Amino acid sequence: MNDFSKSLEVSSSGLRAQANRLRHLSENISNADTPGYRRKLVSFETAFGSGNTTATVETGPVRLDQTVLETVYDPSHPLANELGEYEGSNVNLLIELTDAKEAQRSYEANLKMFEQTRKMSAGLMDLLRR
Repeated sequence: MNDFSKSLEVSSSGLRAQANRLRHLSENISNADTPGYRRKLVSFETAFGSGNTTATVETGPVRLDQTVLETVYDPSHPLANELGEYEGSNVNLLIELTDAKEAQRSYEANLKMFEQTRKMSAGLMDLLRR
């Protein structure tokens, strides 16, 4: 495997990982008002293929955030207990939107790297044909 292929492999693994992260972040944002919802956390892991010295990135197992759920006072809510309270979600929209912006920028950086590597590879192939 040449260096261009390795670079493309690393960039594409980063694209997949950040896309997966963005998917879970969007699920968290869309469920911010769902009672009892726990936000999903995504971690990244380095992966080595067999006989491959190129490290790629993959998402690890999705975990649920175990922080305390927000207590919401609304006696008219169908899930409210005798005190008029129910458990909301532990999604903080500010954190989710900040994480989404970071994931988007990382995705764009990987995409730019992929495009630049592809262009360099095409340029090299043109030179070799001459």
